[in-house]
Amino acid sequence: MSMMPIIKFANKSFTLPETCLKLRELLDDPRSGVKEMAQVMSVDPSLSAKVLRLANSALFRFTKQVTSVPKALSIIGGEAAYNISMAETANLAFKSFTSDLLDFNTFWEKSVKTGLIAQAIAQQMHERGSERFFVMGILMNLSELVCATKLDKKYLKYIELQKTQLPLESQRQVFGFTFSSCSGLILENWKLPENLSKSLTMLSLFDHQQLGKDESILYLASTMANLEKGQELLTDPNINLQTVQSIGLNDYEYDIILQFAQSETSKIAKAFN
Repeated sequence: MSMMPIIKFANKSFTLPETCLKLRELLDDPRSGVKEMAQVMSVDPSLSAKVLRLANSALFRFTKQVTSVPKALSIIGGEAAYNISMAETANLAFKSFTSDLLDFNTFWEKSVKTGLIAQAIAQQMHERGSERFFVMGILMNLSELVCATKLDKKYLKYIELQKTQLPLESQRQVFGFTFSSCSGLILENWKLPENLSKSLTMLSLFDHQQLGKDESILYLASTMANLEKGQELLTDPNINLQTVQSIGLNDYEYDIILQFAQSETSKIAKAFN
């Protein structure tokens, strides 16, 4: 089936908060700075509190306490603050779609876990702007929630099918697209930056084809987030070993990343609530 009905339904059900739009405008304006961004964020006390809370969390690992929004912005940078606002937006967007087929808290925590793993992998690979991987990891399965809400019968079929097939293959077979590629197109329609939407849109290849670097990070993060307790990454029969090898991390590094995500997911997820 076409993705357009899902994209239109998502657009109709949720619109980006004004704060996100203004922050993006300021970031794209070379004449603006920390002062202007802090003024915009001060209009949204909830977002300001979350930026401070997360700036002092394991998400950024700063040694000193950050006590003000301008200080947080000067330390973590405008793009990182924008990505936090987008993660908050994701939390709000998810709540716009309800389905008895998904438990929201479980879905949200898994999304945050995927984001934490994606960011940690990007940091280990010394990728600049690694915070965007946190946002992409959270948002990559946005359309899954939309599909469960709007196409409940198809989603039930998908749940059954993925017990015996790889996730991407099951998504393509039932819906004709992958959740990540559809999520990327939803973000495009929301006019989000290309560096948040493009890699998700591109993550529509078959499970065992070669992926680009950004897509590989997201693919691997999603796989790790879905591992059963005690399951080793490389023993997962569904894993794309070529992608694991292209990332270039060792078993110890993957274990540390997974341990970090498992210990911090609940705290970070609750910080947005």
